[in-house]
Amino acid sequence: MTQDLLSRIAAVVGPHGLITDPTEMAPYLEEERGLYHGHARMVVRPGSTAEVAEVVRLCAEAGIGIVPQGGNTGLCGGAAPDVSGHQVLVSLSRMNHVRAVDPLNFTMTVEAGVILQTVQQKADEAGCLFPLSLGAEGSCQIGGNISTNAGGSGVLRYGNTRELVMGLEVVLPDGQVWDGLRSLRKDNTGYDLKHLFIGGEGTLGIITAAVVKLFPKPKDVQTAFCALADLDSVLALLARARATTGDQVTAFELVCRRGLELGCTHVPGVSDPFDALHEWYVLIELSTSRPDSNLSEALETLLGAALEEGEVVDAVIAASLDQRNGLWRIREGVPEAQKREGGSIKHDVSVPTSSVPEFIRRATAEVEAALDGVRVVPFGHVGDGNIHFNLSQPVGADKQGFIDEWNG
Repeated sequence: MTQDLLSRIAAVVGPHGLITDPTEMAPYLEEERGLYHGHARMVVRPGSTAEVAEVVRLCAEAGIGIVPQGGNTGLCGGAAPDVSGHQVLVSLSRMNHVRAVDPLNFTMTVEAGVILQTVQQKADEAGCLFPLSLGAEGSCQIGGNISTNAGGSGVLRYGNTRELVMGLEVVLPDGQVWDGLRSLRKDNTGYDLKHLFIGGEGTLGIITAAVVKLFPKPKDVQTAFCALADLDSVLALLARARATTGDQVTAFELVCRRGLELGCTHVPGVSDPFDALHEWYVLIELSTSRPDSNLSEALETLLGAALEEGEVVDAVIAASLDQRNGLWRIREGVPEAQKREGGSIKHDVSVPTSSVPEFIRRATAEVEAALDGVRVVPFGHVGDGNIHFNLSQPVGADKQGFIDEWNG
């Protein structure tokens, strides 16, 4: 990294697009949990696709490595540079414009740095829905969501991020721009190259903009929190929910007793909705764009049958938006509570939905046999087979010592 190259990059992005002060760079160089610490020669914040392309071209010519970064909310260290200090970190945060919203075509064209929550809000303002939803939606960026093929709570109904993308604009490793910003519902013209970059985590190019799919806005949303008879009942309840409601299940989230207890202890607004203690819970959410669908009746029918069959032993139905938010707070508070409880080793595991109970039982037995006193906290998107199999440190254990067990 020569002073000449530094000056040329500065000339491209301007004074607001370049950070070289170590204090100002620090938030970009550390992962959210503080497990990954990197160093970089500079943080570059381009304001346009043309600026990204020129920065990439200059770095490519000089043989300088680039680390693209979105909202830096990932937990795998993929957005952090290495420790050499020779790489350039390219943040897309300034590229945060919504270029177009087309409610008739049900599409939105956004730049990579747009916060996911902003995409959701803009869709809502247009009378539509953008269904990607995850815990970091207030700070993660859509470019990062696409680059990691993010899942979230709506995969069961709407699919992974891959299914929500119609077109991309990408800066390739040599600085060329690939313009694939198509918004065609039917496009059978040759190779679908966008799929090379979705889930590619920036290895094949930097996503700078995308055309994403919108959906009809739900007019009726029904939410229930259910106590299960046992872990195996989760599969029977899921099958019943899909069949009874005409596959209007938007979310089907598993919560274990330990996760609920940690939330009650550490997260404001989380409380146990039941008087009795239960080992396993499911958060069910149904939605439809039909205002006259009688979805509440469908939910009551579903739960009534599940109670009669012994799949569910108790249930609470949200009667207001505040109650719905409170039930979701239980689910969303689990990772926050784990962080406050101490060291937490994260696993994001996908198995066939039918194998979820078996996986949880077998993995729990193996981990508990290997780590004395470890507290297993499985939870997550059981509807699509994606379980967050997290391990909280033993009570009273040293946090760093527990994390070292993972690194070892």
